[in-house]
Amino acid sequence: MDATTDSQTPALPPAIEAAWGLRGRAPRGPRPGLTLARIVEAAVRIADAEGLAAVSMGRVAKELGAGTMALYRYVGAKDELLTLMVDTAYGEPPGAGDDSRDWRAGLAHWAWADRGTLRRHPWILLVPIAGPPLTPNSLAWLEDGLRCLADTALAEHEKLSVILLVTGYVRNESLLSAQIAEGTRSAGIASEDLMSSYRALVARVADPGRFPALNRLLAAGVLDRADDPDEEFVFGLERVLDGVAALIHERGRTAPR
Repeated sequence: MDATTDSQTPALPPAIEAAWGLRGRAPRGPRPGLTLARIVEAAVRIADAEGLAAVSMGRVAKELGAGTMALYRYVGAKDELLTLMVDTAYGEPPGAGDDSRDWRAGLAHWAWADRGTLRRHPWILLVPIAGPPLTPNSLAWLEDGLRCLADTALAEHEKLSVILLVTGYVRNESLLSAQIAEGTRSAGIASEDLMSSYRALVARVADPGRFPALNRLLAAGVLDRADDPDEEFVFGLERVLDGVAALIHERGRTAPR
């Protein structure tokens, strides 16, 4: 069968239909008390407590006291479950209905909320991105981010590009932080000891003649201690928003009056 409807509108993927509640009731006599929401919430609990690798249809079924095949009446495949898990973990966006902030404060608040979600549910970073946002909460987050830019002089495609830029920064910073944290845990190194150990190793191998810039960092004490992760996040986010502010200023200056 063709992947489009009679009107040539692309058909919704099964996970998206499930997320929007566009499916009929589960066939073949669903188990009493078992719902799609309960299945997804159980999977999120498992991922939060044990990591994404622990999530399987069998493991979720056990968590709910149900048979594995009963889950397939609600969720067609694990990939579908992962899509629903991410949407549930994100929940509603942070600033719905709040128009009191200017674009920069609003977008910064939005970025911090995005980072907070990824810190609470770091397994989200391991779920492959299958395409643009289309689930209810992901579209609500996109709408909320775009709303922050509504009164700026940016063109509509530029507003979307700004959201992609900010989400890319947040995701990359969150992934880097999660990987460093996991690396220190695996190596048995306390986070406060990481930088002092790293400094000693760099000083040992970085010859001043070949690595003069690195040695200037060493001499300045930059590697003596780890920076606060929040400070690092603020520094990067502010530089991103500085660039957006410059573009907004330029668009406002050249826009027809």
